[in-house]
Amino acid sequence: MKPVQSTLKKWMEKNENFKDNYNKIKNEVLNDSEIKEFLSLHPSLSQREIEKSLIKLYEYKSQSKQCNHCSSFGSCQNMIPGYSPILRVENNEIHLSYEKCHSRIMYEKEQQQQTLIQSLYMPKEILEATIDGIDNDPKRSQAIREILSFLGQVKDGTPQKGLYFYGPFGVGKTYFLGAVANALKEYDISSMLIYMPEFVREIKSSIKDDSINEKIEYFKKADVLMLDDIGAETQSAWFRDEVLGTILQYRMMERLPVFFTSNYSMKQLEEQLAKSTRGDIEEVKAGRILERIRQVSSEVPIIADNRRK
Repeated sequence: MKPVQSTLKKWMEKNENFKDNYNKIKNEVLNDSEIKEFLSLHPSLSQREIEKSLIKLYEYKSQSKQCNHCSSFGSCQNMIPGYSPILRVENNEIHLSYEKCHSRIMYEKEQQQQTLIQSLYMPKEILEATIDGIDNDPKRSQAIREILSFLGQVKDGTPQKGLYFYGPFGVGKTYFLGAVANALKEYDISSMLIYMPEFVREIKSSIKDDSINEKIEYFKKADVLMLDDIGAETQSAWFRDEVLGTILQYRMMERLPVFFTSNYSMKQLEEQLAKSTRGDIEEVKAGRILERIRQVSSEVPIIADNRRK
């Protein structure tokens, strides 16, 4: 009998502790300021319903409400990370549900915004560029003013014209593209950044797998298209007329902006585009391309010191 009595005694001690703990937790829950306010707003709730819902009330009490105990989404302490508890009453019954907290909403927005920038062969440094990261160099002040002017128009809709940055190596032209692309994310505007020499090779390889038309359609319809280092690539008349010309023609007709960087001014680029790989000079066809470039962008010189030295 001794083992049985010993077991019973232990159970009773444990049971007594349970009762004490239960009453302690119950008092803590019912004396919580938020729960007291909730119950005061629903005087029709019966004592039985309150007793029955103590677990829900305790769960609500122990959770962080709208990030008041969490420094970030990553440090969320709630049972369902990123969700804040809500108490409500339906048919005189207490219900507990969860909604996304501020931190999770911001986190999801940031994740979504990351998908707004697509790139072909652009370095990580450029994809992480910011407007604040642009040095306030007086020699680049015109370019900075043009960027800010473009972004200032975005709140009223995407401007019809982008910018054509030209100047020598190392003045920060490509960084400007990345900074603009990241700023556009704040307005949920997508952008496509393309390094032109690699783009030429990408299109040529697409002929083999028959994906060329699909890719051209994608570049034609991007919210904001950015072509980096145009004129640096050796291109065929076919690429100039059937690929680049087609993309720019569509964007000109649909009034979609294009950003460019180049070591050439528009006039110099026209001369460059007139030279075909066969050695021919095709001024008329090059002129057509330049007219489309002028329709979708405004020329901005950047004559500054080489920042790569």
